[in-house]
Amino acid sequence: MEKKKEIIGYTTGVFDLFHIGHLNVLRNARSMCDKLVVGVTTDELVSYKHKKAVIPFTERCEIIRGIRYVDAVVPQYSMDKLEAWKKLKFDIMFVGDDWYNTPKWKDIEERFRDVGVQIVYFPYTKGISSTIINEILVKEREELVVREKEQKKTECE
Repeated sequence: MEKKKEIIGYTTGVFDLFHIGHLNVLRNARSMCDKLVVGVTTDELVSYKHKKAVIPFTERCEIIRGIRYVDAVVPQYSMDKLEAWKKLKFDIMFVGDDWYNTPKWKDIEERFRDVGVQIVYFPYTKGISSTIINEILVKEREELVVREKEQKKTECE
């Protein structure tokens, strides 16, 4: 009797300020493969989003490693998905549908088709993102500073 080939899935992300959208992607991805490998973007590579991660890389890796749907965590040092495939030999790549039909991902799809990798796009979780969470936190902090200044001013009068 021939042993069934293990299907390896792969997805990547910054996973900063972990939220329900991240969990949905990991849960859905794991339901479509036997083993899920997750590439966590290094602090240096996060700059591609013209940002800085709030949570340090090693801590983001530990958070993702602690999710029951994840079988392995690897650093994502490069945006080159084919380079990652050459090392990991995954069968399916999971991506947010905000990338669907973009020139970059059309090219990636074509390159992966040549090596037999399927791309699966998951719906982007509307209304939530690490960027939105961070913007809310920054705004709250700014408002707190203003309130504290007003309170000190009142106390001095």
